Amino acid sequence: MRDTHLLPLPTHTEDPRQWLEAVEDKRCLKWVRDWNSKATSAIGDPVKSATYDRILQILDSKEKIPFVGRVLNGLYYNFWQDDVHVRGIWRRCPLEEYRKPLPKWETVLDLDALSKEEGITWVWAGSTVLDEGAGVPAELVLLKLSRGGSDAAHVREFSLSKKDFVPASEGGFVVGEAKTNLTYKDRDTLLIGTDTGEGSLTDSGYPRQVREWVRGTPLAEAPVVFEGKRDDVLVYAMHYRDRQVWHSGFRRMITFWTAEHHVKMADGSLAIIPVQDDAKLDTFADQLLIELRSEWTLGDARYEAGSLLAVSLLGFMRGDHTSMTTLFEPTETSSLDGKSDSYNYLILEVLDNVQCELRFWRYTFPSSKRGGGSVPGSWKLERTYRSEGDVATLTARASDPNLGDEIWLTSSSYIQPTSLAIAQASAPEKKETVKCLPAFFDASDLKVEQFFAESADGTRVPYFLVCKRGLTLDGSTPTLLYGYGGFEISLTPSYVASVGAAWLEKGNAYVQANIRGGGEFGPRWHQAALKEKRNKAYEDFEAVARHLVARGVTCHSKLGVQGGSNGGLLTGNMLVRAPELFGAIVCQVPLLDMRRFNKLLAGASWMGEYGDPDSPAEWGFLQKYSPYHQLRRGVTYPPILFTTSTRDDRVHPGHARKMVHKMAQLGVQSVFYYENIEGGHGGAADNRQRAFMSTLAYLFLDKALSSHSLKPSRSEQTPTFAARLPAPSASWIAPLVGAAVIVALAIVERRAK
Repeated sequence: MRDTHLLPLPTHTEDPRQWLEAVEDKRCLKWVRDWNSKATSAIGDPVKSATYDRILQILDSKEKIPFVGRVLNGLYYNFWQDDVHVRGIWRRCPLEEYRKPLPKWETVLDLDALSKEEGITWVWAGSTVLDEGAGVPAELVLLKLSRGGSDAAHVREFSLSKKDFVPASEGGFVVGEAKTNLTYKDRDTLLIGTDTGEGSLTDSGYPRQVREWVRGTPLAEAPVVFEGKRDDVLVYAMHYRDRQVWHSGFRRMITFWTAEHHVKMADGSLAIIPVQDDAKLDTFADQLLIELRSEWTLGDARYEAGSLLAVSLLGFMRGDHTSMTTLFEPTETSSLDGKSDSYNYLILEVLDNVQCELRFWRYTFPSSKRGGGSVPGSWKLERTYRSEGDVATLTARASDPNLGDEIWLTSSSYIQPTSLAIAQASAPEKKETVKCLPAFFDASDLKVEQFFAESADGTRVPYFLVCKRGLTLDGSTPTLLYGYGGFEISLTPSYVASVGAAWLEKGNAYVQANIRGGGEFGPRWHQAALKEKRNKAYEDFEAVARHLVARGVTCHSKLGVQGGSNGGLLTGNMLVRAPELFGAIVCQVPLLDMRRFNKLLAGASWMGEYGDPDSPAEWGFLQKYSPYHQLRRGVTYPPILFTTSTRDDRVHPGHARKMVHKMAQLGVQSVFYYENIEGGHGGAADNRQRAFMSTLAYLFLDKALSSHSLKPSRSEQTPTFAARLPAPSASWIAPLVGAAVIVALAIVERRAK
């Protein structure tokens, strides 16, 4: 007879815990609340902890940097949350006011007041502005508001001058809750992809169609102007002004990493841009920017994966690529991590061994010759800009790239508070620092060092260590190792005040690992851990863990790991692959069931990263890193805390629910679970929830790594009698219940006689 508590195994697709995927089912929510209660009973109530107060003070601090989200009509817009504005306010002020230590802001929208008025917990989810051309004031904006922080959001049109929504009764655009993509085509027309019923969404739950919706008409009757295939990830429309040039088109995201790019030509026809399907495209005025993920041979030229190219869009569409300019070419240690732009400059964010620099390319616009003809646009690398002092991440962003070269420079490191400066792109070194975080924790005795561990295949894997100066290398320091390793996302230095206040100030160490799967060394670093090569990311993480122990920074019983989302899959694999390496695991909003991930919410969109579990060949490697399927009997597991959110509509909470249920059935005592009823994929919807969830993790880590009051637990060696019973199914439960009812009625009848 099968061991039903171990189901599902890689060879069995039936899942007796599938009932836990019913997100808001009453039975499931009771199960959630019971586990939440167990977690706070064993770990402690975060709200009663001094750490909670400290983190909440940081999150609600009036001294946080009010980063500028947009500049509209000469006013600088910011979205802000604190102890008074729990849900947040959207506000604005002129630059001269923004420069002051305590600016006087004008409130544009108060989400707390709106939530109270409408009886809905609204969470800010972004904005789209109507651009009617140079010199025309911005007036209308489409606001996205989500219930409780989910990805699905409501869309409501808003007037910037009236500071109020435009009612549907007055012709305002209003869209119900959905994963919606949209842009203005003109004042009275939207290009919109949303849930309009059967056939409108992809298997991933994102828009499959784009409709042209005219103000005052029913959305359902708006004509479909573009559509993709059901197994695409999503499609969306583009219509925007880039300096003097308007660009329009559509994009089919075929997988997470491949796309088909359609551009609208001068005659109104659509044409596919002839590039590799894994290339990332952008524009700069009349230029097409092509970022390569794989090597590309074009005529006699060969371009490396990770390169950034620029070429005249119209010329390229005519087959002329003679003006192609290489703006970035990677090396063994350097990669392009991002880019931004001002009116005249393209600013590249470059990593070299995970250390940042900015490169400023100036564009000279096409011009006309006196005697006729034209001079094409051209590029020149003017300067490279690096941070001063400690290892830091640098980013640059223009106030409005359609207006000028005013840029914001942000510098952030592990132990130096984040600063925000304003400058001209032509002279970034002459920056004016306008905002700076206070020191939220004492870093006077801390240092940051970079080391390299050797992975199983000999690859050198970098990591940053933040610890006390003069740290005694005797293995006694509780250490938290953080990682992600997926989707070409780079982990770079940043000032995370909660880590400093709740962890580093206690004399503990913090480590950030730059494992394969991320983007720290460009596409090759990411692709080295795609699909069947996913094990490389896990081997890298294990190598860093062993390196920390070998150097005496910590020991296995004092080494904890933390990761969320794809990082939750990483830490889930640490649990099942190498439980002996760690003293505690924090696994947040994780993927864990790789057999059904593509059936749950947005999971189908990630098959380009992980593989297709419905393909026998790909399930062959997926099952090896599906933590839910790799749990075993007779294994000692370290204490583990799973956290997720009921409102997460990106990574299904069923992943964590089912993993916890299975571990409990296997007799593992060291498993803890907390599910926030709100929060979305970020796990929390406001600062109080964020402080609660962060504190819960740090209390858990303290108990597991410092006091050792939470101890490892061994899964049962042999299955219990209950585990040998058949898994519940309607085929035998219904007759059993029916028989029980008949017997009960017979007893009642007999007693009545």
